[in-house]
Amino acid sequence: MENVVIIGSGPAGYTAALYAARGNLEPLIFEGELSKDILPGGQLMTTTDVENYPGFPEGVTGPDMMDLFKKQAQRFGAKVLSKTVTGIELSKQPFTVCSGGEEWQTKAVIIATGATAKYLGLESEEKFMNRGVSACATCDGALPRFRGRPTVVVGGGDTAMEEALFLTNFSSHVHVIHRRDKLRASKIMGDRAVAHEKITIEWNSVVDEILGDDDHGVSAVRIKDVHSGETRDIEAAGYFSAIGHKPNTDLFAGVLDMDDVGYLRVEPGTSKTSITGVFAAGDVADPIYRQAVTAAGSGCKAAIDCARWLEAQHG
Repeated sequence: MENVVIIGSGPAGYTAALYAARGNLEPLIFEGELSKDILPGGQLMTTTDVENYPGFPEGVTGPDMMDLFKKQAQRFGAKVLSKTVTGIELSKQPFTVCSGGEEWQTKAVIIATGATAKYLGLESEEKFMNRGVSACATCDGALPRFRGRPTVVVGGGDTAMEEALFLTNFSSHVHVIHRRDKLRASKIMGDRAVAHEKITIEWNSVVDEILGDDDHGVSAVRIKDVHSGETRDIEAAGYFSAIGHKPNTDLFAGVLDMDDVGYLRVEPGTSKTSITGVFAAGDVADPIYRQAVTAAGSGCKAAIDCARWLEAQHG
């Protein structure tokens, strides 16, 4: 019988494990098996340079940071399994967590499965990932490769407008690629972006290809007019996908309370989900910030909430 099982790794999962381990809960972490869809360590495993996490004045690579997080949690007794949770039973105590044909029983669960950025599905998006292709301007926009150079943002909602406006602090110009002639963003955000002297909205356009080379990464983005079919190339050092994220919550569909997109709902100010003894941390319950530092903070909250609940229930 486990005291707490943590599903998912990354800043939220490993921070929850660290706090739970230091509280003598001996947490068991399912970090996931490496595959096309699963990256043990979370989205930071695809990030080359992290420059906005406190404590790393010279920056750090995403994989190196996650390795440090993992080792710190293990130092205090956290157990890590490189397995993917394939089933879970939350209707009765103790909870049952399944991976393949194996089962574990646990008093509490912390869900830290994260969210996955959506891309268009172009091969060139994958080819130039971390070499000009990103899904987080707040995370990567200040990197040297984008400073003083033009960039492209794909999308037409509030997130795309926020990304574009943020990039104006660093890029020489920002092109927003939108397939329609009207933005989906709120009027105030749309008006702000349209009026900005460093932003051009490329109306009725879709991305046809991302151009570049192995040595320098992204150099341009080819867009196509949805009406005429004509294409043209836009010089760009960066390509930012801002078409949304998909929370990794399929395993909990119909079991835990979620919003319309699939993000887990938690009680305000806590990490408590709709089932007592089940907590959520990180991007899986955060449709707004999606930063490593906020994920880590929520992992801390989840572990503290969990420890207090276990103490109250089981002594």
